[in-house]
Amino acid sequence: MIAREVATPEAMEEAGRELAADLRRGDLVVLTGPLGAGKTTLTRGIGDGLEVRGPVQSPTFVLARTHPSLVGGPPLVHVDAYRLGSAMELDDLDIDFAGSVVVVEWGAGMLDGVADSWLEVEIARPTGGAGHGASDGRDADDPVDLDADEPRTLRVTGRGPRWAGGRYGEPT
Repeated sequence: MIAREVATPEAMEEAGRELAADLRRGDLVVLTGPLGAGKTTLTRGIGDGLEVRGPVQSPTFVLARTHPSLVGGPPLVHVDAYRLGSAMELDDLDIDFAGSVVVVEWGAGMLDGVADSWLEVEIARPTGGAGHGASDGRDADDPVDLDADEPRTLRVTGRGPRWAGGRYGEPT
């Protein structure tokens, strides 16, 4: 497992580029975190690192977008599972898991039978920090807070045999 603080959106994209260096065809990355945490920003960096055709944007309304490689590498499939109810619905999207790098936002709990290995990326963002929240009279979930340029904590944990024993391996 790797944990680190990410201070800016640019640093989140850079973290995605660094993560992309460890990804290969058939890898699955599951992103969790609250609204505004930086899931799509991290995915944009992964896409940049994989050198895929962009722009990488949130696939909220189309559920999944495929970004072909510009250099003969694996395509990036970017999935937003927020509106999906189960692993079966994820499977119904007919994603080429074996031939692509697949990044699933809001995918926690949707991997039953889909994969035996994946990277779990948890992004924690402060609520009410840096002058936001009760101290200035706004609710911590106020949309203005979602755009706040506050540090996030990024935790990457490898699950399953693909990641066992490596730098992302599960803590013992």
